Amino acid sequence: MTPKNHSAAPFAVKVPDTLASVGCMVKDSRRFADTGGWGYAQFDYDPASDTLAPNTELQGNDAKCGAACHQAAEATDFVFTAYGKR
Repeated sequence: MTPKNHSAAPFAVKVPDTLASVGCMVKDSRRFADTGGWGYAQFDYDPASDTLAPNTELQGNDAKCGAACHQAAEATDFVFTAYGKR
């Protein structure tokens, strides 16, 4: 999502604007054993129809394609995003 300024906030508060795409990682050690147990997918959002469609531009229909990019994060189970401190 692209952030925008919140219209009612008296200071800089960012809120989501238009959804562009959604990426997914699925942990399933049986289905994706050769990629550290992870499967990957990307979906593009179409605001006119309010739907998501698979983006196969980079990976075709191969849910294992993201594994090579995530190899750099092997020490954190192939996940780049850390949970925020609460």
